[in-house]
Amino acid sequence: MTDEGGRPLVAVLDYGSGNVHSAVKALVAAGADARLTSDRVLIQEADGLLVPGVGAFRAVAEALRASRGDELIERRLAGGRPVLGICVGMQVFFERGVERGVDSEGLGEWPGVVTELDAPVLPHMGWNTVEAGEGSRLFRGLEQERFYFVHSFAAQKWLLDVQPPFPQPVLTWCTYGAPFLAAVENGPLSATQFHPEKSGAAGIRLLSNWIEGLGGATL
Repeated sequence: MTDEGGRPLVAVLDYGSGNVHSAVKALVAAGADARLTSDRVLIQEADGLLVPGVGAFRAVAEALRASRGDELIERRLAGGRPVLGICVGMQVFFERGVERGVDSEGLGEWPGVVTELDAPVLPHMGWNTVEAGEGSRLFRGLEQERFYFVHSFAAQKWLLDVQPPFPQPVLTWCTYGAPFLAAVENGPLSATQFHPEKSGAAGIRLLSNWIEGLGGATL
């Protein structure tokens, strides 16, 4: 589903999360026809879906369910159609999040729990390097780059056991106090804990890598 210029259509899920316009602009800069939308047909038919997320785990998860965004995400993934989560939009794909004693249910695409980082100063805010997983498509050509983080919580363990013939997920780690997952590439579902839209040229390149992997899907 490309536009007249051949750009793939990326729907940015509009479910009430803040700071979405910068993500739309970054996707456009990376080569996509990006549209902030809550239109269920457009979201289902788009080549890619971006799930933004800022704030608290529980608030994002509840807002996704209230807007039935969780159903749209699940339907896309069941059909093998690409989805990219950013920041809390990555965290909610895990089973649970625990923030200051509040245990909240996530979307459950991946087992595990999001917990507070074990670091002397929180939030983890600013630029940091990552250790890209072998065979990463997102980080192709970006192995030595830094990315911009703003968070106090993260997934610090990977528990999904994938058996052949399914490909192994590509895991990218970062260290702030202790290691945590900076990105996951798992079939049609990818996610980053950092903000590509705030990461300058490296973030645009990463989004471009993801867009190139959409495969030019058509209806």
